[in-house]
Amino acid sequence: MNRLQHELQRLYLPQADVRLDRDPDAEGLVDAQGRVRTMVMELARPADWSALSAVWGGVQVDLALPAPAIAVNGIDGCQLWFSLLEPVPASQAGAFLDALRRRYLGDIALFRVAMLPASDVASSSPPRHARPVPAQQGDCSQWSAFVASDLVPMFADEPWLAVQPNPDGQAQLLAPLKSISPAEFELALQRLRPAVVPAATGLAAPAAAQAAASLDPRRFLLDVMNNASLDLALRIEAAKALLPWFDTGRGQRQEPDRDRLS
Repeated sequence: MNRLQHELQRLYLPQADVRLDRDPDAEGLVDAQGRVRTMVMELARPADWSALSAVWGGVQVDLALPAPAIAVNGIDGCQLWFSLLEPVPASQAGAFLDALRRRYLGDIALFRVAMLPASDVASSSPPRHARPVPAQQGDCSQWSAFVASDLVPMFADEPWLAVQPNPDGQAQLLAPLKSISPAEFELALQRLRPAVVPAATGLAAPAAAQAAASLDPRRFLLDVMNNASLDLALRIEAAKALLPWFDTGRGQRQEPDRDRLS
């Protein structure tokens, strides 16, 4: 087993004896009980990383989850690969992804978003899952591949590699990633459920107003930048966004030029 195979097995395979690189139809991502350790969200037609990055950043900042892997699908889209420490039913994985879609991609046309695993309620066949990454797409020279967060914008027009990605390089991208623990997954599911407040209590509007009043964008960005548990690329982006609030010449904080930021 090479380094890439080890990382794929560590993060995504539900059974220790399944080899993802030998399973082009991705059946190895679903175990005999219909459970998965892998959840994949894809945004395609076009591969809009500026939109999908809201999910990538949101799960880390809002839900306190490990960063998912980022991939280009070799055809027309970008993907986020989430890893679970313990397998869950495919239906629960699908519900989690749909909740993420509603929260972060609610204004994106549904046909552009794929959430895998996906089950056909009219069929008894196993849930459909994503094709393995990296993989060659048919007979063409396009390859899917895992990519670094700071390089994803380069694939906006051509979300593929023209040559087979280096296995060691792919393994290096996956090595720092962690799986979502059962406790983290359950807490994230709870946070994604919409709050239910009885209208008769009259508390919904004050609660919303209090939340809005406490939302300080500078404080939020500073928290992201200083959070050592978050992905470094996300912290760098937060630091860049904070620059307009500081006078770099004298080290003094100043209000940003709103014309530059709009």
